Amino acid sequence: MDETTGILTDETIIKASNQHCIDQGIDPEQPPVFAKGYSADELGAQLSVYSEVIEVIEFFVKKFLSSVKGNPILITISDDAGYLLAFQGDATIIDLVGQVGIKEGVQMNKEVGTNSIALALEYQRPFQLTGRDHFHHILHHLVCCTTPFYKENGQEILGTISFMADIDVAHPHLLPLLCTMADSIEREILLRRGNSQLQLLNRILLETNYLGVIITDQFGTVVNINENGLAMLHLGGEHQESVVGTSVFEIRNVGAYFQHVIIHHVACAGLEVIQEKNGLFEHYMLDVLPVYDANGYLARVIGSLRNITEMKRTEEVLRNTEKLVVAGQLAMSIAHEIRNPLTTVKGMLQLANKDSRLLHYDLIMSEVERMNLIVSEFLILGKPQAAHYMTEQCSTILLEVLNIFAIQVEMNNIALNTKIHYDAEIECDRNQIKQIFLNILRNSMEALPFGGSITVTLDVKDEFQVITFTDNGEGMNKEVLEKLGEPFHTTRGDGNGLGFMIVKKIVTAHRGYVAIASEKGVGTAVTIYLPMAHSYHK
Repeated sequence: MDETTGILTDETIIKASNQHCIDQGIDPEQPPVFAKGYSADELGAQLSVYSEVIEVIEFFVKKFLSSVKGNPILITISDDAGYLLAFQGDATIIDLVGQVGIKEGVQMNKEVGTNSIALALEYQRPFQLTGRDHFHHILHHLVCCTTPFYKENGQEILGTISFMADIDVAHPHLLPLLCTMADSIEREILLRRGNSQLQLLNRILLETNYLGVIITDQFGTVVNINENGLAMLHLGGEHQESVVGTSVFEIRNVGAYFQHVIIHHVACAGLEVIQEKNGLFEHYMLDVLPVYDANGYLARVIGSLRNITEMKRTEEVLRNTEKLVVAGQLAMSIAHEIRNPLTTVKGMLQLANKDSRLLHYDLIMSEVERMNLIVSEFLILGKPQAAHYMTEQCSTILLEVLNIFAIQVEMNNIALNTKIHYDAEIECDRNQIKQIFLNILRNSMEALPFGGSITVTLDVKDEFQVITFTDNGEGMNKEVLEKLGEPFHTTRGDGNGLGFMIVKKIVTAHRGYVAIASEKGVGTAVTIYLPMAHSYHK
């Protein structure tokens, strides 16, 4: 032991190992005895596990051996338990060590005698044995040095690599050279596995059937793009091969965002991109994200496009519907206020005409009647629009809405869970049912400004299809809950209080009802009950 550092020296460790051999009764005059080893099947399985590692090591070993041709050097690879997996190098030494039992599959542990592999694994550091450092006399003419190499985390040993050479030709810097090679091997394995993970990510992204994906390198050169991406970016006339290798900066509507990510290393998420095709506008949600390698350098930039055209159209329908309801509510309010004094005026005119003939009485009454007719037309605006009822599968409508809504919840860090226990057919106007689902989902999302979860459950109870929307958002107190559904009553600064009123109105028109349970700070559950058409199925 080094008295200044308290660390065991190589000399002390080798001496203790040789003493252990004496204590075990090992005969130094005889060849080593290998009590443990892999069977042929076990060795094959381990070689399969270490195939990538062995491939990398053999690449470096061949380069090294080509530079020392003519020198009798053997290189061995072991796993983390000291079992030999592969040999490379001089055939003479391979044959020589084979004669003493050193071959693929045997375990180099301390029970076979003092050896550099067992010591390197036990003390987790490089070791060199020179000549008489070996316990067995048959190995005294050799120099053996071993260094462990590590897994990605740099903490766990993955295996060892060893040099074995005749003592007369061994270079004094053999062990430092071996350590340098081990470092290069670790970096190459890490790089390969990083590239493998990146390729897997690329393949998963590119094979999605609803996303348009474009992948570039750190300079903005397109390295891959899927068919959806070609179509969404109106590159349908181009072949994938013709786009790969070009600059993403030249692609209209998305190039500038890729440039921003590459220059500033900041993700661009939730961007709306509008593409025109045949006079029609298509809306897409664009995310552009940087991907870094293990060293923190920008390796790839991945952009994904999702078609939100249907969602935008649904939102437009919803906005127009809300505007119409507002107009209807205002019209009804104004009409009622006007009709009351108008009725009084009409009655007073009729009464006054009995006592004395008023000039232009018929003209005045005609105009009063026309005013009454106009007021009646205003009242019509507040009446429900004609609905078109058909037998529909409730889950079909619900899943359509959830697909439209999925992109919004992803952008807002909200988990959307769907549980379909029982699914029934309902008599409904599908557009109106979609509208109520969208209204409730939007309210749930707005109750989760910092993310959370929304659970949608489909079930059946007492001949009703039951749809429950549950969020773990802000919740409502009793006072707010009581006023819910009143026109223009809202807790949102930009709201108009009509969303839930529309929900109740549509559900009532469908002969159903709405139930709400909410607790401040816990969340809200909105349950819609819609009568089933005939029967339900599981």
